[in-house]
Order: sequence, then C-alpha cells, then structure tokens
Amino acid sequence: MSRPPSRFLAPWLLPLVLVLAGAVLAAWWWPNRPQAGESAMPAGKLNSVSFAPFRDGASPLTGTFSSAAEVEQDLTLLAPHVRAIRSYAALGGDYDLAAMAARHGLKLWLGVWLGGDRAQNMREMDAAIAIAADHPDTVERVVVGNEVLLRRDLPVGELIADIDRVKAAVRQPVTYADVWEFWRKFPEVAAHVDIVTIHLLPYWEDDPTGIDRAVAHVAATYRRMAALFPGKPIAIGETGWPSRGRWRHDAAPGRVNQAVFLRRFVDLAAREGLDYNLIEAFDQDWKYRNEGIVGANWGIWTADRAQKFPLAGPVREDPGWALHGAASVVLGLLLLGGALAVRRGEPARIQAWLAVLAMALGAALVFAWAGTVPDVHDPFLTLCAVVNLAAQAALAWLLLDRVGRLPAPPRTGADATRMLRALLLVRFRALAGWRGVAFPDLCFVFVWAAAVLQLLLLIDPRYRDFPLPVFAVPLLATAARVLTGDLPRGGGREELLAGGVLALGAIAGAVIEGAANLQSLAWTAAALLLAAPYLLSLRRA
Repeated sequence: MSRPPSRFLAPWLLPLVLVLAGAVLAAWWWPNRPQAGESAMPAGKLNSVSFAPFRDGASPLTGTFSSAAEVEQDLTLLAPHVRAIRSYAALGGDYDLAAMAARHGLKLWLGVWLGGDRAQNMREMDAAIAIAADHPDTVERVVVGNEVLLRRDLPVGELIADIDRVKAAVRQPVTYADVWEFWRKFPEVAAHVDIVTIHLLPYWEDDPTGIDRAVAHVAATYRRMAALFPGKPIAIGETGWPSRGRWRHDAAPGRVNQAVFLRRFVDLAAREGLDYNLIEAFDQDWKYRNEGIVGANWGIWTADRAQKFPLAGPVREDPGWALHGAASVVLGLLLLGGALAVRRGEPARIQAWLAVLAMALGAALVFAWAGTVPDVHDPFLTLCAVVNLAAQAALAWLLLDRVGRLPAPPRTGADATRMLRALLLVRFRALAGWRGVAFPDLCFVFVWAAAVLQLLLLIDPRYRDFPLPVFAVPLLATAARVLTGDLPRGGGREELLAGGVLALGAIAGAVIEGAANLQSLAWTAAALLLAAPYLLSLRRA
C-alpha cells in the first residue's frame, strides 16, 4: 500500500531554503567581489576626455542635441577632473561650447566633422575657423576629420585639401585623427598636420588585445608610430576600455577592466609624458545603433552622470550585486511559496525539488533582468526585453507546475510551431487545453529564438552580444528536464532544423571566436544544452 502524501511542509525544508539562499547570495558575491585595489590613478587631472553633447533621446543620427543647461551641468561635473575636452563637430546645439569650456577653465580640442557631404564639410570648416579665431586661448588644437579614411568617406587627396584649408586659416596646431593602422596606410597625411593624432583601442582592433597586455600594446604601438614619423608630435586621440558588452577573443569588457586599463594607461602617460585623450566622458546610448551594446558603454561616467568606479581602491563589477542577490532570494521565496500553496500535500521529495528550482529560478530571472534592462536603448529593444522577460517568467512558473506530475502527451516541435502560428494569427481557440502543452511549446519557441540569434552571431558578430541572459530560465528548465528525464519524446524536421542550426552554429562560432573567448565558450555550452534534447528526440522518434 502506497504511503499517502504529507499535508505538511517537510521539517527540513526551512534549513534547505536557508542553505539555498546562502548559495544564491554567494553566486552573486563571487564575481562581484572587490578587485583591482592594487592599481590607482595618478594624482592630478586627466589630460583630455571626449565629450559628446548627447543625453537620453539626443543623437547626432537624428540631429538632436542636449540643451545648453545640460551641457553646462556636464562641464561643471568634468572641470574638477579633466584639463581639456575633445569635441567632434563644430556645428550643432544652441550653445557656444568653446565659451562654456572657457568659463570652466577647460581647454578644447575642437573637432571638425568631415563626411561624404562636401557642402556640409565646408560649413563645418568655416564654423571651426570662426570658433578658433574667437577663442584662441581655449581652443588649443583643431582636429580636422575623425576616422574619415577608416570610414572611406573621402579620398585621401580631398582630406588633405581640407586639412590644408583649415591650417591656413587658424593659428592653433592642426591635426587629423584616425586609427593608427590608417596612419601607416596613408603616411602622406602627416606632412600636412602639426600633430599626428592616433586612435589606440586595444579592444576594437582587428587583433584584439586582452586587458593584461592592453597598456603594453598601447605603449609599443605609440613607439612604432613615433619611429614612423620622426620629429612629428604624436597624440593619442582616443584610448579607453568598454565597461559592458561582448568579449572579442580575450578582450573582456567590464567595469573592473575599464578601471584597470584607465589607471594603468594614465600612469604610463604620466611617466612618459604622453599627450592623450580618453574616450569618453559619458556613456552614449545612441552609439548602440552603430556599435551594439559595447558602443554605448565607453564612458568614465554613466549616461546618468554617475562615476563608474573610484580613481583608487577596489572596484566591484556590479556595485548593485547585494540588491540583485536579495531580489533573487525574495523572488525565489515568492515562487516557492506560490508553488507550495498551489500544490499542497506534495511529498517531501517534490518539496525539495520545488525549493531548489524556485531559488534557482529567482536568481535566473534577476540575472535575466540585470543582463537586459540596462541595455535597453530604444523602443524596439524595450519591446524585446518585455516579451523575453515575460516569457521567461511564464516558463519559470510552468516548470514549477510541472515538477513531479505525470508526463503530458508527447508534444513535437511541429505541434509547438502550429500553436505559435495560431497565436500570431490571433486564433485563441488554439489555447484550449493549454496547461498540458504550454511548457514544452514555450521551451521549443526559445530554441527557435536561440537558433535565429546564433545565425545572426555567425553572419554579423562584431556588434552582437552572446545572449546568455535572454535564455537564463530556458537553460535551467532544460537542465531540470534532463535531470528528471522529462525530455521531448517525438521529433521531426522542426527539431532537426532548430536544434541542428543552434548546435552547429554554436560550434562554428566557438571555433571562429577562439578558445580565449570564455564568454563565447559559455554561450556555446548553453546553446548545446538547449539543442541536445531536441536532437536526441530524433533518435528516440
């Protein structure tokens, strides 16, 4: 005779929950423990930082600018910390940036934006010439063009003609700024400038350099450029490190790595007397459209004007780790309480499973939130984040509802695809009997989504992140299904296509990215886990 299920909570459930809560908090603390305390920024102001006058909703892509009051606030914040600012265009905004910089005691590297529109280029140059004449003590150099040759906006002859035109009209030193490789490719430009301004971004180069070697790479490249242009002053027009985004080989964005790079570089510059400009003062949300998540995260200050890290002392990767850890525990307890309330009388074994899964799912949902919401930079991303987080929350609850229950009738990828098609066509009658099919169908939809994102990572990887937070709950759900034997029991072409594209694409991506890219390897393992049950279902079928 079978033993009836208990109507009470297992006596060891509370101690188990406390242990699980401690494990969740430790999982948040470990990657966010204090680091980089051994390096410190040298005393004194930074030589120069890139300053773009764009806050939320403003963008050069739409021709919208921050207000004069907002720029005034920014310069007030920067003045105690920096000696000069670098602008990128002479036109734009309803304010006189040079006059405002002068009021705050800041020098200005005045930029002239050159592109494919020759008439606009003429207006830019005329404006810069007038600003340089009106503010001779504030404008300390004029930067005629930024990465024009890299973008292939103008042939080198036209660029040189524009440089010569400005140089003949201003008293300040004139320069042109581009990545150092293009100075080697077009050395003839050097004869027309007073300063050779090179961009040195170890993260972005075709052969990225990890943080441990990044500053040494900058120093070695600077010396090579000085040897290439003897007697010509060399300035580093852009250098820095992103605080968020995808890895490129072993070049890992992060708040700690950004602090390490800037501290080490500024120390090098102080010791060797380098003329430099850091990119950049503030995070720029609009750069997401051109450079992905990493493009929006180069600032020393956030887009909300909060300093990302102290100039000396330890740095945490996620300063909000304690809040995230606490939210994970609270959410896990809410999930567990809800599951136990709905499923009263479950045996101790099921209660244990529910506790483990609920606490893990709480952490997964907070990880998904922390990995997506800070990277929402436009309405489309907002919609994607809302849909994804809602789907992950639904899957978390469905998983808790499914634990220990009798297996549902076999459900294939074809069934899930038909259900999704019906819902997209607003045929809600397809939801009849949804409780038995929602979990496997939603799991398969996530696999389809992962396969599509994996294809995009192969086709256009440079500005795309590895989407681990987007699949935090599906990964837990798949692991739980594997451990409990609750696996897909039928398969066809849908499983073959979605699972095969995901698995093969992930392996190909890992080969392309290389073994040094740990973020890529983590995503590859995650993708293979998501795909495996569906590929194995083909064999069982």
